[in-house]
Amino acid sequence: MHPEDTEEFRKDVTGKRALIVCTNTDQMSNGKSTGVFASEMTVPYYIWSDAGMEVDIASPLGGLVPIDPQSYRPVIRTQYDDRALKDGYLQKNLSESLAMEDVDIDAYDVIYFAGGWGAAFDLGFSETIGEKVTEANQKGKILGGVCHGPLGFLKARGLDGEPLVKGRRVTGVTDKQVKDLRITHTPHHPETELRRLGADYRCNHRFRDPFANCWEVDGNIVTGQNQNAAPMVAREIMELIS
Repeated sequence: MHPEDTEEFRKDVTGKRALIVCTNTDQMSNGKSTGVFASEMTVPYYIWSDAGMEVDIASPLGGLVPIDPQSYRPVIRTQYDDRALKDGYLQKNLSESLAMEDVDIDAYDVIYFAGGWGAAFDLGFSETIGEKVTEANQKGKILGGVCHGPLGFLKARGLDGEPLVKGRRVTGVTDKQVKDLRITHTPHHPETELRRLGADYRCNHRFRDPFANCWEVDGNIVTGQNQNAAPMVAREIMELIS
């Protein structure tokens, strides 16, 4: 389910700083529990932390970041998820996440958006997130996202005043995958929204494979189609900041 990154990373990123932005939404419109998809947060968190980077957690409103209980199921669950459950420091940061309005963009080299169904209910609707991502892009920060995470780019603007993603190669969970997983009632679908803004949307389709995967690097934007791309997105981001 979760492929290992086969590329070895040997460069120094000690002291670099990343902000992982997660959802605050813990329930979908159909009443089912949701949140951030665990591995889309834990995989980059530990890959970066283990490499010597400093990593903070933020959310649109601050405070508790809920974890989608479905992401802890056998097969889907990762070694990084198990590690996170025993990590008191990370658990504290997830319960007391920074509010995006309080984030100092100058303090970070990377702004990364974790996905999960919950992200479809808040990341793309936040004016504050749009303003912060616009600022981060203007200052040359690396921007990343996996699955529903790239919804955090929707309200951001590029240097030309056009939508940040217009003409940029990006990916995120596909409309087909959303349909295959039977979660079509969410208000934002990454493929639909990214294409609407003029993005050069890329993806990998396979017959009856809801976890077909790819990742894209376009300048300072690094995106992954779903949770299986998290290791590669994390590594590509380290390559850019090293």
